Amino acid sequence: MDADRLYPARPLLAASVAVFREGKVLIAARARPPMNRLYSLPGGLVEAGETLGEAALRELHEEVGVEADLLGFVDHLEAIERDDSGRVTHHFVICAHAARWRAGEPRIGPEASDVRWVREDGIAGLGTTPALARVLRKAFALVEAMPA
Repeated sequence: MDADRLYPARPLLAASVAVFREGKVLIAARARPPMNRLYSLPGGLVEAGETLGEAALRELHEEVGVEADLLGFVDHLEAIERDDSGRVTHHFVICAHAARWRAGEPRIGPEASDVRWVREDGIAGLGTTPALARVLRKAFALVEAMPA
């Protein structure tokens, strides 16, 4: 993990993507801190010169080997963690998107210890990042409103 991610001087901008295929969405268990082993959407930091959508699709391919067609922006969330003294250890502003699967079968790797396709109610009982259920509700609604 880059040193500037731990105890950052400023919030870090990230993008993620809810990829849909045959009525299911792709989720991945994080393979490293923060929020190690919790299910979330594939995503990561936005690089200079990238749009949020470009970053989301790049991270999707790098993390789990899947390609998708972007449908649109879903919501933003903030992930903030503090140490015992109250200092901010992590602060990410994450812009979540929705997309339709185009190619590639999801695979695990250094950033994803598990990947799975789930229906809307399929995250119940899984350990997830705090806002995943809210973001997925909005993403499912967006996908259902858009013609295939």
